[in-house]
Amino acid sequence: MESTAAPSKTKHVKQAVTGVVPPELSEGMIRQVLPSVTDSPGLAALCEKMMRTIVLAPVAWLILAWPYFKKIMPVTAKRYTLTNRRLMVRTGWKEKPTQEIALAGIDDVRIEEGSYSHFYRSGTLEIIAKGQVALRLRGVPEPESFRRAILNAHLAWAPKK
Repeated sequence: MESTAAPSKTKHVKQAVTGVVPPELSEGMIRQVLPSVTDSPGLAALCEKMMRTIVLAPVAWLILAWPYFKKIMPVTAKRYTLTNRRLMVRTGWKEKPTQEIALAGIDDVRIEEGSYSHFYRSGTLEIIAKGQVALRLRGVPEPESFRRAILNAHLAWAPKK
């Protein structure tokens, strides 16, 4: 027996979905991270030493409250955003890109030597383009994971040279 169900009358909304929409049609976000408190390396190093003591740990938490809230406040927040077209540093209320690089322009991504903090599990990524550092992302949480995401996006979406 055949089914004579009426066709669905759902409205289709244009939406960029990473992995489905090619960069030629629309830009889709792959991943976004907020820098950790190690974006302020001197302050983070001082507070790390203070947190290793019982007495000074609460003082260190209070000191780190400013960089922490600075990173989540809409006006002062900084975000590292990876899309199917580019990698950008966005800041401010409107999340306006302040620095960016196209995926096609990326040659390599490396973790800056000596920047990885086991305590905060964050480090600095260097984006290499044309043989030199084109973009430096400080305080990236889980930098190896974000590095892999950038390289995978470059391989998948950047036009082949």
